[in-house]
Amino acid sequence: MYTVLSTQGQAKRGQLSTPHGVINTPVFMNVATVAAIKGAVSSHDLKEIGCQVALCNTYHLHLRPGEKVIQELGGLGPFMAWDGPTLTDSGGFQVFSLGAMRKIKEEGVYFSSHIDGRKIFMGPEESMNIQSALGATVAMAFDECPPYPADRSYIQDSADRATRWLTRCASQMKVLNNMPDTLNPHQLLFAINQGGIYEDIRVEHAKRLVDFDLPGYAIGGLAVGETHREMYRILECVVPHLPRSKPTYLMGVGTPENILEAVSRGIDFFDCVLPARNGRHGQVYTSQGKLNLQNARFERDNTPIDPSCGCPACTGFSRAYIRHLFKAKELLALRLCVLHNLYFYNHLMADIREAIDSGTFEAFKAERLTAWNIARQ
Repeated sequence: MYTVLSTQGQAKRGQLSTPHGVINTPVFMNVATVAAIKGAVSSHDLKEIGCQVALCNTYHLHLRPGEKVIQELGGLGPFMAWDGPTLTDSGGFQVFSLGAMRKIKEEGVYFSSHIDGRKIFMGPEESMNIQSALGATVAMAFDECPPYPADRSYIQDSADRATRWLTRCASQMKVLNNMPDTLNPHQLLFAINQGGIYEDIRVEHAKRLVDFDLPGYAIGGLAVGETHREMYRILECVVPHLPRSKPTYLMGVGTPENILEAVSRGIDFFDCVLPARNGRHGQVYTSQGKLNLQNARFERDNTPIDPSCGCPACTGFSRAYIRHLFKAKELLALRLCVLHNLYFYNHLMADIREAIDSGTFEAFKAERLTAWNIARQ
């Protein structure tokens, strides 16, 4: 059950109660694509830095090690030693990302595995079967993330098919949740709104999705090449047509600035590979903006990444030492920077929740954006 605790404008602070724990929103979900965070970060680390939800990927786990293996080992939680909520991406984004390696039909999608080239098929029922076997807290509906740019007719056809596929997803989940050996018989299904940058298609699709009365609604197909201005425009037109009494999830977004702007437009859930990916390349987020620790100017810098940060990297190591680790190609460099960035994101969300609770979110947003923009100038 989702409860809105406080609001400021369109921004809302809430809680989603699940069989695997309570999720305080707005929330950033840490992307553990193959049941692990790249950068030698464990589930125990995630708990210590404030992570609430681990996001894993249906397509990748289906290929390796296979959902049956994970099911036999008790599901995603026991498998990755994570005792909190999990969300599984349905595999629909791979429809977008695999390009020529896939073929979309009404029944589903025919893939060629990116690992060994073997032919596989995934449709709505198959995606639900895999996500049920994984035992995820939240399962995402199977859809296509259309490319950007794409013409109106393609986007319309894709959105219409997503609605038909959602009907099949909901039906299959009902069957699976009522089976006696299901790992998580209370698995939640989130729908995904599509429609590219066409406002009327987005709104019409949102209205159709709401008729399903599902536990949550995601907005997909953004952060795929459109401008930030276009993304914010779509949020402003779509979010009002989704129920405020349900969590709203903006998929694959984003930068700290994106998160603040999206929260102010009513978004509750976020995920993005940026903090871990950037961390592995020495790019770290701080209260004063983003730094590249591989730059020569940090060679003798004995200060922490961010003096105001309490993460394991900042409480024990200097910028100079971490830069040295990168130059020496030591894996510890990746681990420390990924830990720092994920800590930064999770504590940004905690600050956002506190600001909404106290009625100071707009001032908090303005202060943070000013600090980050000044750092870039």
